[in-house]
This record gives sequence, C-alpha cells and structure tokens, in this order.
Amino acid sequence: MSHREPVTTEEEPTVGALIADVSRDISTLIQSEIRLAKAEVSVSVKAGGIGAGLFAVAGFIVLLAIIFGSVAIAYFIAMTGLDLAYCFLIVFGGYLVLAVLLAIVGVVFLKKIRAPKRAIAQAKQMPSALKRG
Repeated sequence: MSHREPVTTEEEPTVGALIADVSRDISTLIQSEIRLAKAEVSVSVKAGGIGAGLFAVAGFIVLLAIIFGSVAIAYFIAMTGLDLAYCFLIVFGGYLVLAVLLAIVGVVFLKKIRAPKRAIAQAKQMPSALKRG
C-alpha cells in the first residue's frame, strides 16, 4: 500500500470547493457526450435523408413515366414499324429498370446509417468511472 504525504500548505481546497469542481466537471462531461452524440447522429440522419429522398424520386419518376412518357415514347418507337403493343412493353420495361437502379442507390445510402457508437461506449463507461471516484 502506498503512503500519502499530508498536504501542509494552507491552500488546501475545501470540501465544498471539491464538490463544486466535481459537479462542474461532470456537467462538462455530460455536455460533451451530448455534443458527440448529436454529431454522430447528424451524419446518419443525413445519409438516411438522402436515401429516403432517392426512394421518393424513384417513385415519382415511375409514376410520371408511366402516365406521361410511356405513351409518347411508345409512339416514337412505333414510327420504326414495330407493333404499338410491343412499343408500350419496351417503354414500360425501360422505366422499371430505371426505378430499380434508383432504389439500389437508395439502399446504399440507407445502409450508411449508423448508431453513435462512440457516444454509447462512453456513456456505458460513465457509471463505472463515477463509482471509482
């Protein structure tokens, strides 16, 4: 066991000052943890927002393409001499491929969403650190 030398200076902090310091330090630590969690979550929220936005764009493009573009493009293809029914099927298939590609890109962005791992790990360590002191 180590032996501690008693402090002989007259500037020894009082118990009240020590409690005030501990309280201030804990408050600063908790505020820092909250800022860290906010920073980590904001990155995930941004990736999630982009992914959800791409899904919305994909759905909107499919809707507009089926309603408006399909008829016009099918008639342009029909000018080549192909039967009109086949022209409509070709256009429909093309828009489905586009929608699938946009959905895949959206999934990639949604997979970037992560939990704030560092903040969670530090928060789990906080009770044990307070018990040691």
